[in-house]
Amino acid sequence: MSNLDLQRIKQQFSIIGNSTQLNRGIEIAVQVALTDLSVLISGESGVGKEHFPKIIHQHSPRKHGPYFAINCGAIPEGTIDAELFGHTKGAFTDAKSERKGYFEIAEGGTLFLDEVGELPLSTQARLLRVLETGEFIRMGDSKVMKTNVRVVAATNLNIPKAIEEGRFREDLFYRLNTIEIKVPALRERKEDIPLLFRKFVVDFAEKYRMPAIRLTEEATEMLKSYYWQGNVRQLKNVAQQISLIEKHREITPDILAHYLPAHQMQRGLALVGQQSSKGASMEEIKMLYGLISAMKRKIDMLEVQMEQLQGASETRTQLEDEIVEWEQGQVLTTSQMPMTPNEVSVVTNIEDVNDLNLIDIQRETIQRALNKNKGNRKATAIELGLSERTLYRKIKEYGLQ
Repeated sequence: MSNLDLQRIKQQFSIIGNSTQLNRGIEIAVQVALTDLSVLISGESGVGKEHFPKIIHQHSPRKHGPYFAINCGAIPEGTIDAELFGHTKGAFTDAKSERKGYFEIAEGGTLFLDEVGELPLSTQARLLRVLETGEFIRMGDSKVMKTNVRVVAATNLNIPKAIEEGRFREDLFYRLNTIEIKVPALRERKEDIPLLFRKFVVDFAEKYRMPAIRLTEEATEMLKSYYWQGNVRQLKNVAQQISLIEKHREITPDILAHYLPAHQMQRGLALVGQQSSKGASMEEIKMLYGLISAMKRKIDMLEVQMEQLQGASETRTQLEDEIVEWEQGQVLTTSQMPMTPNEVSVVTNIEDVNDLNLIDIQRETIQRALNKNKGNRKATAIELGLSERTLYRKIKEYGLQ
């Protein structure tokens, strides 16, 4: 699939993002659309699984047929069979007339069964029969009926675990899982987070005719490092809350932190470094995000220096026949020449960055700030964005002078 086709599909179905996993999922959806194979879409709640059945339907030979999306978890257990397969008059107490189920009215089209893992076991058995034979029986009837429906299912459950616990039929799982599309969690596509956030705040600002908020660089890094347990749905809620409540349109990490549950902040930090068994305070979390952002800027600068040094090195190696006579009579090729002080400094700095964990980063950053401010703790606290009390505690904890 060309990049142009991929972008066209994203625009058509309002999909924001450029992550490899997301793009791969879209490509699989388009490829499988030409067949009648069953598809299972897996992913956490709030990741946007509902887009993929629509892509499959619109790119299939059934695109002119009906499309129905059913949330299996929202229909009471006592009525789910009647909703899917229909019922005759008098089939149960409130069945005052005959009614067609979705497998009848979706004839020739696509049926999207969302949260399929919530189906009761009795309904799972009926669904398995439809998938295998294309046959079903209305509730209260004995007549076997035929259907021609493409089934796409989605779940946020751990199906193998549900099978072990006896909550989901193993044979149904393999029948639904002919083709699986895994939709990545938001934390797995961090590069898409600023794009999605910007989209949500701009849409909100246009709808209610107000200036759009904007994030500082540090706040953007904080947003990308957050765990996002509720995924895209949670991100949209946060964007709308901040847009509505905050009077200042520039959002800093301090402001953003008020809208992000602290337990998810700590969970996000645990993914990128060591964390103390006692957990971290909100103030320490803010400082860590600031330090991470500062380290990122330093690494970017080091990469630029390395590129410059590499360019200089390539120029030297072109002179393959040139040799340099050492003072003591030794002969060295240009590739054997000792590194310049600048080259040594850059390599050492990069090695130091790789060896640091978050605790080391805290200790090193505080020590450097103290040295810069000649031991003035008040000035150091202001520079680091900490209270003097927290700084004193950290100095004592790390044994700094």
